[in-house]
Amino acid sequence: MKRAFILVLSVGFSLNAAFAASFEKLADPRQESRAVALQKELRCLVCQGQSLDESNAPLAADLRHLIRVRIAAGDTDGQVEHYLVARYGDFILMKPPLEPQTYFLWFGPFAVLLIGGGIVALLTIRAGKRLESDDI
Repeated sequence: MKRAFILVLSVGFSLNAAFAASFEKLADPRQESRAVALQKELRCLVCQGQSLDESNAPLAADLRHLIRVRIAAGDTDGQVEHYLVARYGDFILMKPPLEPQTYFLWFGPFAVLLIGGGIVALLTIRAGKRLESDDI
């Protein structure tokens, strides 16, 4: 009995998600394709590694809805992007611009890698010197 109840609930939730996804699409195919293209260029602020198009987070769903509302209201892609950047900062862009404020986003991973590599090299050299001094 419990298995049947769980099965009915899971099917119900799946159908609910499918219907919700179909209702949020724009009627005009050109506007919908613009919305999807924008969603792929913008980062989910919760997941951070996924675009708004890929994310299942509630905030991402809200932002997808906001994008569609603004496009339906007649905003250009640039206006929608500018609105979201003004609200959430350059971090919302999957490819942030190369500016002094975004240097850490662009070069931070390389800096961490270089620092980590330097620490490993330093530890390796010290361990080698200890082995040499122990052998003498």
